[in-house]
Amino acid sequence: MSDKKIELVIVTGMSGAGKTVAIQSFEDLGYFTIDNMPPTLVPKFIEILKQTNENKRVALVVDMRSRRFFKEISVILDDLEANHDLDFRVLFLDATDNELVARYKETRRSHPLAATGRVMDGIKLERELLAPLKSMSQHVVDTSELTPRQLRQTISEEFSSESNTVPFRIEVVSFGFKYGLPLDADLVFDVRFLPNPYYLQELREKSGIDQEVYDFVMNHEESSVFYQHLTELILPILPAYQKEGKSLLTIAIGCTGGQHRSVAFAHRLAKTIEAEAWTVNESHRDKNKRKETVNRS
Repeated sequence: MSDKKIELVIVTGMSGAGKTVAIQSFEDLGYFTIDNMPPTLVPKFIEILKQTNENKRVALVVDMRSRRFFKEISVILDDLEANHDLDFRVLFLDATDNELVARYKETRRSHPLAATGRVMDGIKLERELLAPLKSMSQHVVDTSELTPRQLRQTISEEFSSESNTVPFRIEVVSFGFKYGLPLDADLVFDVRFLPNPYYLQELREKSGIDQEVYDFVMNHEESSVFYQHLTELILPILPAYQKEGKSLLTIAIGCTGGQHRSVAFAHRLAKTIEAEAWTVNESHRDKNKRKETVNRS
């Protein structure tokens, strides 16, 4: 049993006001998250959590999708607020009626309280039912004029701390186009236009990590010009990716087989980024793939 205080955030509010974006934001901040939690199960869940050493930061979405359980919510929240084992807060997301209607029209979804009627009727009823909950919320955010990115930033500023902020890191990976693009790549660069060490017998079995291959790749004018442009592009945009709230940026550099040119460039780029005090990991997806294929045959 752990004596650590549980940080509990109840995320609620108007349907269409951004609760999905909100709960994803809490997950990015390291919270354990559950969407559409029936209010009556919240106290039981907290008791179970108290008996474990699992994540003590929890965000739960409680809304009108659990309407038949919702009438008990006020009593339950009062009990949670009185629980000295909890650091408890309620985040209420709201938006204007016009904006909510526009969002429902855009997604073509029905309102949970107006499945067979007008969207506006459901919004009006939901606003009435949620009024007491809104009044007892510590944080009320109007998302009418917020983009999803701005909402994520708002939540991060309000609920993040050094202990739960996911650090921004960069993955630099080399690959061979003949084996396909890395599916998780955010930025892809092609170095197949550079002279290929593969055609030199003494370099063919080596990789871009080996000094002879690295020097061969880099000691060409087109390599120097390309690398200068590459770093001038990448280094200035890294703070923007971090500010966006992205936890991982994957930069992929490819050549034909992923053994020589891409490996050398990925290795050099990773060292340059690291020298700028960024957290970076270097990997080479296909560096040994050709050798493995030859050995199998």
